[in-house]
Amino acid sequence: MSQQHRAIVELHNITRTYIQGEIEVNAVSNLNLTISAGEFTTLCGPSGSGKTTVLNMIGALDEPTSGVVTIEGRNLTELNRSEISALRRDRIGFVFQSYNLIPVLTAYENAEFVLALQGVKPAERREQVMAILKEVGLEGLEHRRPDEISGGQQQRVAIARAIVTHPAIVLADEPTANVDSATAEALLDLMQELNQNDGVTFLFSTHDQRVIDRAKRVIHLRDGKLESDILQ
Repeated sequence: MSQQHRAIVELHNITRTYIQGEIEVNAVSNLNLTISAGEFTTLCGPSGSGKTTVLNMIGALDEPTSGVVTIEGRNLTELNRSEISALRRDRIGFVFQSYNLIPVLTAYENAEFVLALQGVKPAERREQVMAILKEVGLEGLEHRRPDEISGGQQQRVAIARAIVTHPAIVLADEPTANVDSATAEALLDLMQELNQNDGVTFLFSTHDQRVIDRAKRVIHLRDGKLESDILQ
């Protein structure tokens, strides 16, 4: 199997059930899905379709009620809590619509944070972080805190933090939701470039038609089930 088509994520008969009052609700029902290295793929569907639930299970932030999630061949149900934490830290990048930056840290420190958790040496961290901040267009802003930069720049910091560790996949939950149209287009340009030039694998959850239009693969969910899976 080529590196480009290597399976990163595999969902096998995934069901996620919630209890609302006395009613059992299937947020996701018997879903089978594979995401391969190098994809630029979007999960879309109406509110309540299950796309964020799917993203959370892939990111090991939530567990399926039944079925198996594997990341790079590792069955998440067979991993203990520390192994799950290490997997999230080392192999999965996260970009959230609310940025989720640490307010008291600078752009540099936010981007550096996961590398520090990994125990990367300071000189190596600096080299990696400065290179990634330059790549995402934040050179010269590394000493500013989140409240000193725009929403679009904050999201660029979040993207830098997500990719600086060279994860297997970046999960982006509504990454353009809190920015204006021009900024959204610029962020999508950036993520497309990272995908095409650096081979970063992206999986989006979104309502944004601009994201859907740029995706190489569009997966439609409805009522927790796969409605369509289209290469474009």
